[in-house]
Amino acid sequence: MGTLRDLQYALQEKIEELRQRDALIDELELELDQKDELIQRLQNELDKYRSVIRPATAQQVQAQQQSLVLQPDQHRSKRQAISAEPTACDISDLCHVTLPFYPKSPESKELIKEAILDNDFMKNLELSQIQEIVDCMYPVDYGKDSCIIKEGDVGSLVFVMEEGKVEVTKEGMKLCTMGPGKVFGELAILYNCTRTATVQTLTHVKLWAIDRQCFQTIMMRTGLIKHAEYMDFLKSVPTFQSLPEETLSKLADVMEEVSFSLNTSGSSSRETGLERERYRGKVT
Repeated sequence: MGTLRDLQYALQEKIEELRQRDALIDELELELDQKDELIQRLQNELDKYRSVIRPATAQQVQAQQQSLVLQPDQHRSKRQAISAEPTACDISDLCHVTLPFYPKSPESKELIKEAILDNDFMKNLELSQIQEIVDCMYPVDYGKDSCIIKEGDVGSLVFVMEEGKVEVTKEGMKLCTMGPGKVFGELAILYNCTRTATVQTLTHVKLWAIDRQCFQTIMMRTGLIKHAEYMDFLKSVPTFQSLPEETLSKLADVMEEVSFSLNTSGSSSRETGLERERYRGKVT
């Protein structure tokens, strides 16, 4: 009987061990699913950022500077996509490019800013970039029954509507109507594609516009400056000093700054800066 009890006890232990292993496997599978979802979400966010903010090659920077002195229409036939290939460029010339400035009322500035933040393709821009875009936008007026954008045309302007109403159609079918505080035509400057729909005025409208060359200059300048700053930081971390330049550049591409409150007084700092110090404390 003692032997039977021992076997029964051992069997119970094995059953309990298997049950614990099954529970652990279930937990690990759930954790794996959650991480897969996180990876997919982060990849989607990364693709969204890269579609707008990408470091440019030296050749593209030079071509961009030359295009600034010419009219947008002169370059519409040459449609070259922004390269996603990261590289360390000399940004000194680009930093000294003078962008146009058009005065606006505080109400107009706020309307343009809120319209950009409400746009799915442009809301992830940094506030400094949005501010530059606001400053560079110039006024445009269209009368009633005017065609602002024609489907299939090559476009180089993006608009923010301040007054009036427009109708959007695609292949002759009405898609929607838009009023003040809306951005349209953004795909032309983000992806250099042909117009995907027609936009026609229903009333007299007042718009603010920015051309693709000016927009890309803002994006490239900010992207290159940030990329250079992140590269300098990564090179200062002892753990990363043995990594090749190409790997550091890829790491710099996916770094992001986030602001947060430090105390009840409302002062704030950059998370990246604080995390740098914490990270140095761990690796040095």
